[in-house]
Amino acid sequence: MPPFHRAWRPRRFLCCEPAFFEVRYAINPWMREGAPVDAALAREQWRALVAAYRAHGHVVETIEPVPGLPDMVFAANAALVLDGRVLGSRFLAPQRQPEAEAYRTWFKAAGFDVHETEPEPEPEPGPGTGVVCEGEGDLVPVAGLVLAGSGFRTTPEAHRQVQEFFGVPVVGLRLTDPYFYHLDTALFALDEENVAYYPGAFSPGSREVLRRLFPDAIVAGRDDAMAFGLNAVSDGRHVFVAPGATGLIDALDRRGYVPVPVELPELHKAGGGIKCCTQEIRAPKEAQP
Repeated sequence: MPPFHRAWRPRRFLCCEPAFFEVRYAINPWMREGAPVDAALAREQWRALVAAYRAHGHVVETIEPVPGLPDMVFAANAALVLDGRVLGSRFLAPQRQPEAEAYRTWFKAAGFDVHETEPEPEPEPGPGTGVVCEGEGDLVPVAGLVLAGSGFRTTPEAHRQVQEFFGVPVVGLRLTDPYFYHLDTALFALDEENVAYYPGAFSPGSREVLRRLFPDAIVAGRDDAMAFGLNAVSDGRHVFVAPGATGLIDALDRRGYVPVPVELPELHKAGGGIKCCTQEIRAPKEAQP
């Protein structure tokens, strides 16, 4: 029996059924335009994830999927919700940009005041995308900080907006491997104070920052990372994790966490996994149990 006692906290999640899921375009290395997808199987796997959350005491709310938005299932990218406040996303890929409005509409109907990421101008004249902020895909709250990824999607300019809006220190981390195009494919919060991550996804300086901030982190290897093991969700005790990440699962078990394997191979075809499908709605601290 591991000499640990891991405390869990019930969470509130927002998810979107993959009713219109397909791989229609390619915007990351996992996607192959026109790749065959078993739509019924994708829905079945997603429902198993939702059932696993509910079986472990979590609240799952759902947003109505919109025809023509096949990646809307990846709810994490739509916003960051912290202390009851919502920062809506601005997507890089034109194909995903309409998702932002669909999620903003849901949050507003649920009673949230939604702040939209501002399209700041580029600092120098010339081509550019302006500010991109892809929500929890690149923003991970942990240890009183927000870890913020950049390099492929979310731009460093968005990190300033995150800090100004939430009033929480933001630590920028640069991703360098295109297979880990979002921070949540390479790192997740184990609990309120610690993380698991794959060092090879990050620049040397960012690896050193993570080593200093989280000396007791679980450090995963490439095989587990490529199996979507780090696109995981933890409630502080139970870790909902891809079953193919066997080394990571063993490490979690040794540390006293309880792995809950959930398979999403159909959604992996678009480069998404458990965390990608899960937007956490974090209530104000005084409202948390």
